[in-house]
Amino acid sequence: MFATRSLAAKGMRMYSSSTSLNAKVAVLGAAGGIGQPLSMLCRLSPVFTSVSCYDVVNTPGVAADLSHIPSPGSVTGFTPTEGFGSDANVKCYPAGAGAGLADALKGCDVVIIPAGVPRKPGMTRDDLFNTNASIVRTLMEGVAEHCPGALTCIISNPVNSTVPIAKDVLVNAGVLPADVPVIGGHAGITILPLFSQVPGLTLTDAEREELTVRVQFGGDEVVKAKDGAGSATLSMAYAGFVFAENAVKAMKGEKVVQAAYVDSDVTDAEFFASPCTFGPGGVEEVHGFGEMTEYEQGWFDKMMPDLKAQIAKGHAFMEEK
Repeated sequence: MFATRSLAAKGMRMYSSSTSLNAKVAVLGAAGGIGQPLSMLCRLSPVFTSVSCYDVVNTPGVAADLSHIPSPGSVTGFTPTEGFGSDANVKCYPAGAGAGLADALKGCDVVIIPAGVPRKPGMTRDDLFNTNASIVRTLMEGVAEHCPGALTCIISNPVNSTVPIAKDVLVNAGVLPADVPVIGGHAGITILPLFSQVPGLTLTDAEREELTVRVQFGGDEVVKAKDGAGSATLSMAYAGFVFAENAVKAMKGEKVVQAAYVDSDVTDAEFFASPCTFGPGGVEEVHGFGEMTEYEQGWFDKMMPDLKAQIAKGHAFMEEK
């Protein structure tokens, strides 16, 4: 099924409604040599229903130009102190310094950063770094504050250095999602997050202790916050849905690895949660959990007696029947 606009009917463009993802993209550095054609391509794509352009100069003009392209959705353009919107609901302002970046980023699903100076004859990558590093840092601080869940794509050179800068900004702001292996069981100290296995994550002893305990007793946190009105239900429903959805994907042939609490010989406990490969027949392989730090080994040693006792409690219940 195709949706068209009046100009598209004259042969200018047709759009497939089935490919629209209703995504908002921000191009930071949109007035530059890469940023302008990149913004135009985003404007033409049915994937993006909103294109937000940001640069230190000229971006309202770029956005005004882009607004005359007969594409669905809106286009906005911002500098630090002024803005342009093709959508009547978008405010145009002068405003305080930095407000433009905040407005450009709000609600974005994708952020693309081509901002910075290009390399010229005689310039080294170190020369680029000296300028572009601070630009990327500033823009990423905006991303961390205003759209921390957005997929961020770094074009600014030297990429080998600017990508680590982007990551460090997100880590320092505490908004970088991390895939943390969690092993053991389901309750209290039988839950053991292995933060040591998260690449690039550095924690102080106090941070490591705080995060470990919070993961172990996250359910208690919700119970306390609900003040007698229930326990963790929404987050548990989400976890159950993700687990079931992945299991179905595996049944259809997609390779899926996810943690599961299963009958296992990974440890001397009869049941243990660790990464498992799922396939058409369910759990096809139970994996080990790799090396642990001395800190994690300490928690592991505390965990095992409780876990074994809880397993035995389940068996004892059945034996009484």
